[in-house]
Amino acid sequence: MQAVRLVRQGWSIRKAARHMGFHHTAIMKWIKKAEPLRSGAPIPTESSRPYHHPNELSEEIIDKIVKIRLKHNRCAEVVYQELLNQDVVVSLSSVKRTLERQGLIRKRSPWKRWHFEEERPYVFKPGDLVQIDTIHLIPGQLYIYTLIDIFSRWAQARVSERINTHRSLLFTLNSSNLFPFSFNMIQSDHGQEFSTWFT
Repeated sequence: MQAVRLVRQGWSIRKAARHMGFHHTAIMKWIKKAEPLRSGAPIPTESSRPYHHPNELSEEIIDKIVKIRLKHNRCAEVVYQELLNQDVVVSLSSVKRTLERQGLIRKRSPWKRWHFEEERPYVFKPGDLVQIDTIHLIPGQLYIYTLIDIFSRWAQARVSERINTHRSLLFTLNSSNLFPFSFNMIQSDHGQEFSTWFT
């Protein structure tokens, strides 16, 4: 502001620049910034933070990430693989950050039950891995419990008017009595009907 005052007192911009030790274009910018301010008010110091990062993603790539997510409604890993298939060079972490900034990531609820996780086991015999799930034929009215052994392809299904953890447990126990082998591991999608008695 002192340089602006010198110019207002009649000094040339270049003379004020030499006196203050700044480039004359800087003095010109300060004069423009001081015009809307009241007389004598200091010019506020602006952040030196750049407007854009030199390695930031282009708007074109961001648009592709968002479009693929909205089209398939799949996770970041699937979006990343689809971009690779389209010869778009981008990292998985960049895809995740972009989806989060765009509000397209579903945050895990702090109230959701924790489930034990481990690597998918190798299947060598019947019962090593059994998968259970529910099919919503008419949500709120009609459901189908399904259970299938990955090795033997033995399967069991049962229609139910409701789904909950108690019915899921009963279906699993009844199915285990019908199958000619025991279950070593049961895999579910962690739906609400598998939240209490399943880990």
